[in-house]
Amino acid sequence: MTREIRLNAFEMNCVGHQSPGLWAHPRDRSWQYKDLEYWTDLAKLLERGRFDGVFLADVLGVYDVYGGNLDAALRHSAQVPVNDPLQLVPAMALVTEHLGFGLTASLSFEHPYTFARRLSTLDHLTKGRAGWNIVTSYLESGAKNIGLAAQGAHDDRYDVADEYLEVCYKLWEGSWEDGAVLRDKERRLFTDPRKVHPIRHEGRFFKVPGIHLSEPSPQRTPVLYQAGASTRGRRFAGEHAECVFVACPSKAVLKKAVAGIRAAVAASGRDPRSVKIFNLQTIIVDETDAKAQAKYRDLKQYISRDGALALASGWLGIDFSAYRPDQPLRHVESNAVQSSVEAFSSADSSKVWTVDELADWIGIGGLGPLFVGGPETVADLLEEWIEETDIDGFNLAYALAHETFEDVVEHLVPELQKRGVYKRDYPQGTLREKLFGKGPRLSETHVGASYRDLTRISAAQRLSAAE
Repeated sequence: MTREIRLNAFEMNCVGHQSPGLWAHPRDRSWQYKDLEYWTDLAKLLERGRFDGVFLADVLGVYDVYGGNLDAALRHSAQVPVNDPLQLVPAMALVTEHLGFGLTASLSFEHPYTFARRLSTLDHLTKGRAGWNIVTSYLESGAKNIGLAAQGAHDDRYDVADEYLEVCYKLWEGSWEDGAVLRDKERRLFTDPRKVHPIRHEGRFFKVPGIHLSEPSPQRTPVLYQAGASTRGRRFAGEHAECVFVACPSKAVLKKAVAGIRAAVAASGRDPRSVKIFNLQTIIVDETDAKAQAKYRDLKQYISRDGALALASGWLGIDFSAYRPDQPLRHVESNAVQSSVEAFSSADSSKVWTVDELADWIGIGGLGPLFVGGPETVADLLEEWIEETDIDGFNLAYALAHETFEDVVEHLVPELQKRGVYKRDYPQGTLREKLFGKGPRLSETHVGASYRDLTRISAAQRLSAAE
């Protein structure tokens, strides 16, 4: 029997997100993204469907590669306008009890000292349901708008990320000992100063001498997501990630990506099964195959080709306006999302994509595959992909907000539950406990756990310097 299928909802604080042009459909709600009710309605719907979490994407920048400007992105709302995702989470947490929240936040644009406090605050407010999708950003426009000459090279950004995580681990795991917070009203002693330690970090990219500003949150370190399956990204994921998000268009490409990620986890001394891997997926489901196919034909009328290619140009770092519609996509070295370039131009894929085919593919659901059918058809496909690729679940993008998720909850979830491959209720505890069935803290084999004893680390550093 297939192991339990995990589902996240893939969302973004913008219009359309992964399906450019479909905001114009009369039943779509994504233009209401500015309203808090849009997000609280979504959260309650997802919890009713026993989703593990909502995975909130984000970009700091605009998709201006296509045609050398951002006109197409603006015309077709290709992830612009876009608002900050963090403020959404407390409101969604307030109307739910179990739903997890994977927040995308780029470490390229914020110092780890201030960022660590933001995530601790979020973990407190959600009672331990916070996760962080670690990204290094890929849009040149974002770098330029905070005063950088250009985005750093792809692999160099991961070097910065390694040290960034080291700082965060020291703050989250090591700065405040267990038992540092006493809240002793009789002695009027809130915190024991002897159990709070400055981290004294001096590295290549960051210098952080002081203590963490927040008391330990329920998970201390939020659940760590990583959204990249490039060669360098896999190495980073092998050391740091607890959940990995990929976007592979075929089973052959996905199977290879999953094997590479699990091998990287094993190379870091961790159990390769300890990491949950999710592939991007869009599902159009209805009571029957015929109704689902009719719905799909209706949705296709609203696809924006230019909007799709604006997204593709940003994701792959290739200006598709300079290509003929029937021109094949070949591997191009770029500074954008390397895993996406590899997935759509890899020699391991049996398909050679043309620019027009890529636009059609992205038009509904982005880079991931699209399944259309009744509950039994779609459930069969999900089980097949799980069994043949070794993934753990899916990040579901919507075609129409919130209709796509309503259809999944109403039609697909009961079929998966009937098959015994989807939970009927949530386990108790934090997001980490719900996902992995263990404690709220990072596992002892995770690199972050090695920063829990800062006194020992400082002594080892002094000894090394003396030698």
